[in-house]
Amino acid sequence: MNLRNEAIQRFRDWFDQARDCESIADATAMTLSTVSPHGQPAARTVLLKQVDERGFVFYTNRRSRKGQHLAANPRAALCFYWPPLGLQVLVEGTVTDVGDEEADAYFASRPRLSQIGAWASEQSRPLESPEVLAERVAELEREYEGVTVPRPPHWSGYRVDPQFMEFWSAGDGRLHRRERYEADAGGAWSHCFVNP
Repeated sequence: MNLRNEAIQRFRDWFDQARDCESIADATAMTLSTVSPHGQPAARTVLLKQVDERGFVFYTNRRSRKGQHLAANPRAALCFYWPPLGLQVLVEGTVTDVGDEEADAYFASRPRLSQIGAWASEQSRPLESPEVLAERVAELEREYEGVTVPRPPHWSGYRVDPQFMEFWSAGDGRLHRRERYEADAGGAWSHCFVNP
């Protein structure tokens, strides 16, 4: 197994531990950091929907603030932190679209209200009042009553292709254990321990 796949498998092992831990409300929650076209960093919590050898997938409205950032600068950082286990994983890499077929399949698996919400919400844009959003949801529920809700063209997924992964586990006296996997400019991966 190469170092990149080793790192991703290690993440999956930790992720499985987090999902099995009853003290963790949602192991898929991750901080996503992007950078605006003007260089301003921004962070928010999103949910991991898939991880495999190709990378880490999340879904959103492409017209949102993060969607605009990724259109201008397709790089991102992710942070998973599971305090009850004393584990954290950092991921940095390039971002690509998941493609229509994959996005359609995931959208079809979502609860119906979430599908309606993807049409109703103009994510990140000012909203006159919560009532306005509720009215849009009601209108769309009537429009799509009895039929399949199609995926909005502006709603899709992104895949973070890791170039850097760091694994942190809590230690006594703040003597934490840190291990880093990283790709160089030519794509060759290395592994090292890092001072806490």
